[in-house]
Amino acid sequence: MQGPVMRRVVIDTNVLVSALLNPDGTPARVLSLFLNGKVEACYDSRILHEYKEVLARPKFPFEQVDIDALVNTFERDGFVIAPEHTDHTFSDDADRKFYEVATTAEAVLITGNKKHFPSEARVLSPLEFLSG
Repeated sequence: MQGPVMRRVVIDTNVLVSALLNPDGTPARVLSLFLNGKVEACYDSRILHEYKEVLARPKFPFEQVDIDALVNTFERDGFVIAPEHTDHTFSDDADRKFYEVATTAEAVLITGNKKHFPSEARVLSPLEFLSG
């Protein structure tokens, strides 16, 4: 007998940064669900590249070894997606990759910037996701 299907999510970089900066906040609870195997995080190479690039910025206090360990966890425990292109227009085209992976994977996109994405049921704030 097969177990329940694990809920798929795509974690926007701003949620990841917030989770690491404030381990007691709502975004940290979202990250914890992935790290504890409660949700399946979906990604593609563009997302991992952005995670690495943003987390390594000098304004953040993260050590490279910790960034590498986190990204390796996404690679090991997450689900890589070959996304389908979308024709949606984005105010910041860098957001496109998260939306494309989420729609292709039929996953929930968790972001702190909902206004950057199409207004759809799959696009949720961390609090909306945890409340759902």
